Amino acid sequence: MIAMMKKNRSKSSWSRRLFVASFLLPTFVLFCIFTVYPLIRGLYLSFFDWSGGSETMNFIGIDNYKELFADPIIPIAISNDYFLIFWKVILILLFAVFFAVALTRLKLKEYGFYRVVFFLPNIISVVVIGVLWSFIYNPSLGFLNAFLSLFTDTPVTTNWLGSAGSAVWSLLPPSVWAGIGFYMLLIIASILAIPSSLYEAANIDGAGEWKQFTSITMPLIWEQFKTSVIHITITTLNGSFIIVKLMTEGGPDNQTQVLGYYLYQMGFKQFHMSYGATIGVVILILSLLTTLILQRVLHRETIEM
Repeated sequence: MIAMMKKNRSKSSWSRRLFVASFLLPTFVLFCIFTVYPLIRGLYLSFFDWSGGSETMNFIGIDNYKELFADPIIPIAISNDYFLIFWKVILILLFAVFFAVALTRLKLKEYGFYRVVFFLPNIISVVVIGVLWSFIYNPSLGFLNAFLSLFTDTPVTTNWLGSAGSAVWSLLPPSVWAGIGFYMLLIIASILAIPSSLYEAANIDGAGEWKQFTSITMPLIWEQFKTSVIHITITTLNGSFIIVKLMTEGGPDNQTQVLGYYLYQMGFKQFHMSYGATIGVVILILSLLTTLILQRVLHRETIEM
């Protein structure tokens, strides 16, 4: 009897492992194909001289890395990447938290409508956003100059995307506008998970809205807030090239260059694929280091509700 029970338990355990493996294995295979292999392949290519289309690959060791450290565009690209990260984190989360708190704590009747309105930019293609804002910044036909001209004696004809001083700043509004809705919904979900009894107790104790926000809301949504900061950082380091490609193509004079677009430019436009792979390695290293630093800086003790 005991032997039969052990045999049945063993079969049950094996069936469970097989069931779990049937879900994990396909995901693991896809992860290896589309993530692990490209990473290893990119690192491998960075030690060769290869155009991307030739049959021969010449091993050159760390020469690509030496070229990268001597490349004057790399510091500009890294600076622009972290410029975008800094301002996107501040502006996106400032608006996202403000709107999330306003929509949940004020209990507006139009709650559902505002959620749709704020999330709408996330539904729109990045290509559409880039083209739309390029028209807004157009020096002769754009809405921005037309609006500013209402307050001046002479028409404003500022070339926002063509001026070295304003081009990189002009990339911020479309990037921020496109990201607010997504993070707002994430923070709304976190706020709605907070027991209403905590706010009721705070009201009884005489705590105002600001005190409730700093003492209840922010501590209890901190994990989601931290995740949002890290997600914005990673997506900016790896995805800013799209908006740069659509709006400025790295100009003027490489003043809006970012690592992602520079990788694309070197690999697919100038056919220096191995150097592009080297830039990709730098993006990977910066992403890992920045994430680790943010994890340490933003670490807080988990608060149980």
